Amino acid sequence: MTKGRLAQHERNTITHRPAPVAAVDWRRRLLPLLCTALLAVPVLSPAATTASSTPLPAIIAQIDAGHFQAADAAITRALASSDLSADQRDALSFQRERMRRLRLDFSLDASQVQARVRKQIPDLTAAEFDRWNREGLFEHLSIDGHTYYFNRSPGNLFRISAEARARRAVQAPFDDGPNEILNDHHRTVLREALASGRTGVDPHRVEVTQTLTVEADAVPAGETVRAWIPYPRAIAGQQEDIRLVESSPAGARVAPESTLQRTAYLEKKAVAGQPTVFAITYDVTVLAQYHAIDPAKVTAKTITPALAPYVAERPPHIVFTDDLRAFSRKVVGDEKDPYRIAQKLFAAVDQIPWAGAREYSTISNISDYTLHAGHGDCGEQTLLLMTLLRLNGIPTRWQSGWIFSDGRYNNIHDWGQLYLPPYGWVPMDVTFGQLQPKPGDNPALRWFYLGGLDAYRIAFNDDYSQPFVPAKTFPRSETVDSQRGEVEWKGGNLYFDQWDYHFAWKRLPLQGRSDN
Repeated sequence: MTKGRLAQHERNTITHRPAPVAAVDWRRRLLPLLCTALLAVPVLSPAATTASSTPLPAIIAQIDAGHFQAADAAITRALASSDLSADQRDALSFQRERMRRLRLDFSLDASQVQARVRKQIPDLTAAEFDRWNREGLFEHLSIDGHTYYFNRSPGNLFRISAEARARRAVQAPFDDGPNEILNDHHRTVLREALASGRTGVDPHRVEVTQTLTVEADAVPAGETVRAWIPYPRAIAGQQEDIRLVESSPAGARVAPESTLQRTAYLEKKAVAGQPTVFAITYDVTVLAQYHAIDPAKVTAKTITPALAPYVAERPPHIVFTDDLRAFSRKVVGDEKDPYRIAQKLFAAVDQIPWAGAREYSTISNISDYTLHAGHGDCGEQTLLLMTLLRLNGIPTRWQSGWIFSDGRYNNIHDWGQLYLPPYGWVPMDVTFGQLQPKPGDNPALRWFYLGGLDAYRIAFNDDYSQPFVPAKTFPRSETVDSQRGEVEWKGGNLYFDQWDYHFAWKRLPLQGRSDN
C-alpha cells in the first residue's frame, strides 16, 4: 500500500480509496475514542445550501444513520413537489447518488474482511478479529440493519495498528514514495538553495502523457463523451514552460491559466464495443523548492484583504469546530510565534497515521472527520493542517497533483502552502512529514517539507472544489480534488467504476527555464 491518495495496484478500480480507520494508541493519546461506525456525510454542492425549504437536512441525517430506504423514500416525496428549484432538485438527487457511492465503497462483510486479513496473518483467531473490530480498526457502516465494511479496511489495518503489523507472516515494507525518506535529492536541493539564494532549484524537464479510458459500451454508440484531464498551471519557481505537445483526439481545449483546477477538455463519439480513449501529452519544467526560514525573522502579519480568505473558515471542509479549537489549544499551548506554531501543528498532524480514504464526495467536513477518525490520507491530513493553521491566524491554501520518481513509483497526491512573513507563500507536505537527518546531515533537513518540496511532482490544482472550464453539466465524481479526470455524456456523469486513468512520464533535456 502506498501513501499517495491511491494504492498502485488499486488505482483504476472503484474500491481504490477506502475509509480511514483510527490508530488506537495515537487516538488514545490525542483524541477520545469514537463510535466504530464512522458514518459518511455528503459534500454539499452550492445548490444544496439554498435548499433549506426542502427536507434535505433530515434526509442527510437519515443517510448518516444508515436509514437508506427511508432516505430514498423521502427523496422521492420531496422531488414530487412542484415548488422546488432546479438547484434544490439537484441537491436532493445527489443524496441518492451519495448512497450509491457509499454502497460501492462499503461492500465487504465480516467474513470477507477476515479472509483478507488471514492472507497476511494465517493464524488469525476469531477472538483477535473481534477485539480489533470492537476497537474500530475495521471501519464499517450499518445500512438498513446490515453491517458493511470498507473495501480496503483489511489493508488499512496494518497501517494503523502496530500489533497487527507485528502479526504479519511476512514483514514486507509498505510501498511508499521514495521521497518520503531523506535522500540525496533533498540534500542537493537544500545545498543548491543555500548556495544560490534561489528558492526554485534542481530543475527537471519532463514529458507527461495522461490517459483516460472509458469502458466499452459505457456510453451508447454515437453519443458524445466529454472528458476533462488535469493539466498544470505555470507557477514561477515551481513549474514553468508548459507546452501542450499533442492530444487524442486532436484539439484539446486547455482551460485558462487562471483556472484554479485546470484541465484539458476533449470530446469524442462512442463506438460500439470499443473503449473511448482520451490522452494529452505535455512538457513542463519542474523545480524543487527550498525556503531557508529563519524562525527569528518570521513575524505575525496583519491580515490584508488579499490574505483574508486564507485565514477564514470555508465550509464544508474548513470549519473551526469546538473539537478543533480544543485540539489546537492542546498542541499549541502558549506559543505565539507563527513559525513555532506551524511547527507544532505540522508535527502533531504528522503523527496521525496514514490510511487510505473513502471518496471525498461522501464526507461532509474532511478536516473534522480526520481529527475524529485519528487517521487520514494526504488530502485529509492537509485539510486538517490547513484548518488548524487558519484557526491560529496563519494563512493556508491547497495544492494537489501527481508525484513520481526515477523508479516506477507514481501516484496522485495532495499538499498545501502557508504564508510566513517575510518569506511569503511556502510549501508544506505534512504527509511526507518530518525527515530524519543522519549524522553529518544539515539538521534543517528535518523540516524540509515545511517550506520545501521535491522536484518530482506536478501541481494541477491551486485550490479545491473549484469549477472546470468548460463547466461540467453533471455532478463530479470527485467533488473536492481533480487528479484522475472527469467524464460525462448527455445521460449523466460517469463514475470511477466506468473508466480508468493512467500517468506516464519521461525525462527530457533541460531547456528554456527561468531563474527564480
